[in-house]
Amino acid sequence: MSDSLTHADEPSQADEQSQADELSQVVADGLAESDAEGLAESGAEGLAESETHAAESHAGAEVLGLRHFPLVVTSPGKVFSLVEDNGAYGWALTVLLTLVSLIGYVQVQSGLIDQSLDQQTEKKLAQVEAEQGTLVDRIRLKETMEDVRQQGVFLKLISKLFAYVLSPVSLLVSFLLISAFLYAVVALTGRKPEFHTLMSICVYAGFVELIAHLLGVSMMFYYRSLDVGTTLKGLGAAGEATVWAAVDPFQMWFWVLVGIGLTVTRQLSRRMAIVSTVLLCHVGIGLRVGVEFGAGGI
Repeated sequence: MSDSLTHADEPSQADEQSQADELSQVVADGLAESDAEGLAESGAEGLAESETHAAESHAGAEVLGLRHFPLVVTSPGKVFSLVEDNGAYGWALTVLLTLVSLIGYVQVQSGLIDQSLDQQTEKKLAQVEAEQGTLVDRIRLKETMEDVRQQGVFLKLISKLFAYVLSPVSLLVSFLLISAFLYAVVALTGRKPEFHTLMSICVYAGFVELIAHLLGVSMMFYYRSLDVGTTLKGLGAAGEATVWAAVDPFQMWFWVLVGIGLTVTRQLSRRMAIVSTVLLCHVGIGLRVGVEFGAGGI
């Protein structure tokens, strides 16, 4: 009898043990789910806080804009430090090119180009007539004088086209070429080049180009002549091609600003920035020398 009772109690104890194990498993699963939910909630809250903090920091950062154009003259380092953080140049470039084009429009509409080139044409006609007026062949003299007049008309067209269109377009192309060259230089030094940063540097440094255009046009209006500008041409012989015509202090100022921008944004080291800008400055002077003497030979 006692053996049968013992065998009857054994299944009961096994059932109790199984129920206890199941209860423990349920409790463990519940705790695991609770911990997972807690971790997920805390992780989501942390991510939301970090995103909010980043958004607040971005909103609090000073955004580069048109108002920073004049600061390039007084505080170039501050402007280019903003270029490093948020290099946006679209509106600045648009406004710069538009103002350069408007300056050309004012120059054309003032009649200064027509007046100056008409005076130059009259001087050439007088010179041709004085040199060939004694010739018996009057037909040849007439043809020569007509060629001079046609050249005057062509120069008027080119000068107006340059003032309206070619001046802003050439400025844009120069920015693109300079940025592309500097992009290659930065890549060769092993650093990570950023084209938008390089373009921003050129655009904001180009504010001095706008100052040069304004000053040049003001001098043209004052002296009523196209043969003046911001270059050092006045140091050379009057009426002759000279190397001084290729030396422009505003161009040098532009390259100084570009060098500062490259250093502040850490695109190049100070040494490489100086070498690159000096090289590009000399290339620009060489090209202008070629144009000056080429035009003088025509």
